[in-house]
Amino acid sequence: MTAAAPTIVATCGGLTPGTWTDAVYGPLIEHAVSLARVSGRRPRVTHVNTAGGDQRQIEGTELEAARLAGVDAGHLRLFPHPNVEDVRAHLLSQDVVWVSGGSLVNLLAVWRAHGLDAVVREAWEAGVVLAGGSAGALCWHSGGTTSSFGPQIGAVPDGLGLLPGSLGVHYDSDPNRRVAHRAAVAAGVLPDGYALDEGVGLVYEGTRLVEVIAEQPGRFAWRVERDTASADPSSPGVRESRIVPRTLTSTRPSDNPHSEEA
Repeated sequence: MTAAAPTIVATCGGLTPGTWTDAVYGPLIEHAVSLARVSGRRPRVTHVNTAGGDQRQIEGTELEAARLAGVDAGHLRLFPHPNVEDVRAHLLSQDVVWVSGGSLVNLLAVWRAHGLDAVVREAWEAGVVLAGGSAGALCWHSGGTTSSFGPQIGAVPDGLGLLPGSLGVHYDSDPNRRVAHRAAVAAGVLPDGYALDEGVGLVYEGTRLVEVIAEQPGRFAWRVERDTASADPSSPGVRESRIVPRTLTSTRPSDNPHSEEA
């Protein structure tokens, strides 16, 4: 294994639109791959789409994006059954496990049914970089807010707990999420934690936050803490602090085969 320490990259990001192909690895995925510190061979990345029900139609796009990024990629599916004989051995052989968005509640239930909660912890402790966007970011925390139950945003207090604290996602693009997340922290349903605008990510070594990153300027992360003495009428019982991320610079070559870089 290659990561310098147990590493998690929790984001509101993933694939981004390509200029020639359907999609490419966005800067947040690229950064997760770089943290695996692979040299002398192509990085190995497994995409896990449990939260979306392992829909096959996205897999070709992900594999093409991985190829363009110089990555050897595959998929771990759990519907209708695992697609590899030994899930533990497969994940421990990877450099990065990237978990995509969808239903956080369904992801947690299916992973626990298959014992994947213990396997990803072992992989993390062994140096496999765990990463993902939306539900694929929420799952690593003690809890978070999600639309898994329907249109109303609800709190899920029983995440995998690899990372302490709670997480909120899509903070700038969905006003309902911000309101619901503030309320859950204010009420003590969720512990203090962080929230992410679109295109922003948190990098953890062990359980320590070491960096906040973003795909473009003007997006932020937020520290969200319970504060019963808060005088802010817009968020009673909670205090928010804005965190300005470091903007990433993509090193990916163009996906246009007719460009000089391709």
